[in-house]
Amino acid sequence: MKTTLHSTWLGRVIAVLLLLSCYYTQAQTPADTLDAFLLARMRQQRIPGLQLAVVRQGKIVKLGQYGLANLQDSLPVTRQTRFTINSITKAFVGVAVMQLVEAGKLDLAAPTSRYLSGLPAAWQPITVRQLLTHTSGLPDIMSDDDMVTEATASAAWAAVQTKPMDFQPGEKFAYNQTNYLLLGKIIDKLSGQPFAQFIQERQLKVVGMPRTVFGDAHDVIPHAARGYTFYHMVDGKMGRSKEYRNVFEMFPPFLRTAAGLNSTAEEMARWVIALQQEKMLKATSLPTLWTPGVLNNGTQRGFSGFLNGYALGWPTISRPEHPAVAPVGGGRNALFVYPQDDLAIIVLTNLQGANPDNFVDEIAAHYLPDMRATAGFGLPPTIRALHNELRKRGFGQATALVKQEKKKNPSYQLLEDEVNAWGYFLLKQGKPQDALEVFKLNVGLYPQSANTYDSLAETYAELGNKELATKNYQRALALNPKNTSAAQYLQKLQ
Repeated sequence: MKTTLHSTWLGRVIAVLLLLSCYYTQAQTPADTLDAFLLARMRQQRIPGLQLAVVRQGKIVKLGQYGLANLQDSLPVTRQTRFTINSITKAFVGVAVMQLVEAGKLDLAAPTSRYLSGLPAAWQPITVRQLLTHTSGLPDIMSDDDMVTEATASAAWAAVQTKPMDFQPGEKFAYNQTNYLLLGKIIDKLSGQPFAQFIQERQLKVVGMPRTVFGDAHDVIPHAARGYTFYHMVDGKMGRSKEYRNVFEMFPPFLRTAAGLNSTAEEMARWVIALQQEKMLKATSLPTLWTPGVLNNGTQRGFSGFLNGYALGWPTISRPEHPAVAPVGGGRNALFVYPQDDLAIIVLTNLQGANPDNFVDEIAAHYLPDMRATAGFGLPPTIRALHNELRKRGFGQATALVKQEKKKNPSYQLLEDEVNAWGYFLLKQGKPQDALEVFKLNVGLYPQSANTYDSLAETYAELGNKELATKNYQRALALNPKNTSAAQYLQKLQ
């Protein structure tokens, strides 16, 4: 039975605990700017509990515990609190596979059929690397989020083997739990022991991770954080409520390579340090572990434009500045390693939908100043250079500065979509006046685009200037009669 809690009462409890949470940081030091940032995030997203670990230059430089591990009993998050890390488990599987590669027992380019017999004919040519990088084309044993339990595991395994391939191996990226089920079977066979035992002996014991264990909602795990969500099914459709609901996650043993581990941020930080200090793998193996898979057409794909690649159990962020490998799990946990910066950040929460991967870069910016949003991190290089110059001169100089740049360099160009995204980047930072100047610039650069006028009108409306909002929405609607936001705004004025 799922329990719901009254959100108003719960909000008061969380507010008090979040204000007190600075007392649960390492050495009970006063709250710093990072603590303040995290507490603000937790209030904004109503994240009940959170653990943080920051690794820099091979040392843990910050541990933090914030909020509640258990809402029902008002139990705070401590250093001992264990969180289910969901799909970050796959990163441990990637390390296990590379240990077998180093031992000469496994070839990433070999077909899966070399190591497992009795597979369907269409599955046999799929390589081990394609399993690891989710480019296999296999049907998913947990398709449509079907729950696979210990009671249904055998039937689910039999059923998935009868399904057709989703696509030819290497044609697409498709996140798929069948891939890691097969990897578990390969580890079992080549190591001569169950994969959970192999990971326990070759990683957890080596690092010293006594609180990191396999298990799910059926298992009694001391100091385990309860999981919560705002999402639930209503009349067959997924909806979001204002009240917390309990999450009960089940991972049958044969699927725990996909999402079976529970850990603490501190122990995962020690794991990252051990990995980088060659206690589990040779340093020469890390580039292989962290190189994203490539499709047949030579491109790479991942979960999104941000998490834009997938390596051996490790999602990746390929970008010119501060690239990262970034395992994420359950929409509530994230482990980012910035190899070029000798920095790693682990954030564990107990709220599905917290998606800390959306704000880990902001945590990193507390240690790497040029990653701050105010410095334009994340903007395209040309726009970032303009952004930083306008920070000095004032954003009111945007149009004049661009004209000046075009005189010096006739090929100088700013793309409409990139300028538009820059404006919203500034709005997100709470800088509507600066955003207004950027949107004005975009209208000047692209005067026949309805979208440029729409964004400018939206910002005028936010600033309370109805006259100019109306004028620009009218222009947007004239250029694009199907512009619904413009039509809706103008209709309200009638």
